[in-house]
Amino acid sequence: MSNVDQIRTAIIELEKSFNERWSSGDNRGYLDNFADEVSYFDPILKDLIVGRENVIAWIDSIYSNPNITRSEYLNPSVHVGDTEDSAVLGYNLNTYVHDENGNEVQLRAWNATHAYRLIKGQWRIVHSNWAFAQTVDTKIAS
Repeated sequence: MSNVDQIRTAIIELEKSFNERWSSGDNRGYLDNFADEVSYFDPILKDLIVGRENVIAWIDSIYSNPNITRSEYLNPSVHVGDTEDSAVLGYNLNTYVHDENGNEVQLRAWNATHAYRLIKGQWRIVHSNWAFAQTVDTKIAS
């Protein structure tokens, strides 16, 4: 396996580990991995949030245990920079919970993009963008 392939695999596994923690009620996986200069787009906010402390404060203010029982990680794509110290991950994420009758139902469908940088030997998220997978029902270009 090439070094680039190893980086791709590591980034995907890292992301899955953060998301599994999030799904079970522990948001610290993502929060502890944000770089100091992280920027963050949240689908319910108009403006970009910049800086680790600001992003953490925002997420802590809205987070509650989602009790996600299953996640589907679809179409992951990792682009590794030429110097192998940066990577951009994009993927689709479907999350599922149990309804009041114990049946599994889809909670959300997301489009996620995370830019990672190797900082002091650890892959850190320097940009995070979460978007709802579908917000309009007509084709638009702008």
